[in-house]
Amino acid sequence: MNKVRIDKWLWAARFFKTRSLAKAAIEGGKVHMDGQRIKASKEITVGSTLQIRQGWDIKTVEIIALSDQRRGAPEANTLYRETAESIAKRETEAAQRKALRGGDAAPLKRPTKKQRRQIHGFWEKQ
Repeated sequence: MNKVRIDKWLWAARFFKTRSLAKAAIEGGKVHMDGQRIKASKEITVGSTLQIRQGWDIKTVEIIALSDQRRGAPEANTLYRETAESIAKRETEAAQRKALRGGDAAPLKRPTKKQRRQIHGFWEKQ
C-alpha cells in the first residue's frame, strides 16, 4: 500500500470516530499536511507531516505507516509518531489552562432544592 486517502487514514489511526467527522475536520481547516491546507481526497504517503487540531490541542505527527482499516488502539498508535516539540507544547498549554482554572474549583455536589430556589430568585431580581 503506497497511498491512502487522508480521511481514511485519520479514521484508521483513531484521530476521529468516523470518516465523516474526519472529512468535516479536514474541510474545516483543522488538518494541515506539510503546512498546507488539504482536501479529504488527498492521498498521503509515509513520511508526511500532519498538524491535527482537536479541541484546544494541536498535534504534529509524522506518518510512519499507512492503513485504510480501523483496528485496535495499540495498532493505530503504530501508524504515526508525534513529535517531541508537539508533546512538550501540548503539555505546557494544558498546564497553563489548568493553572488559569485553578481558582474556579468545581462544586463538590449539585445544589439542593433550597439553593436552586435562591439561584433562580437571584437571577429573577436582575
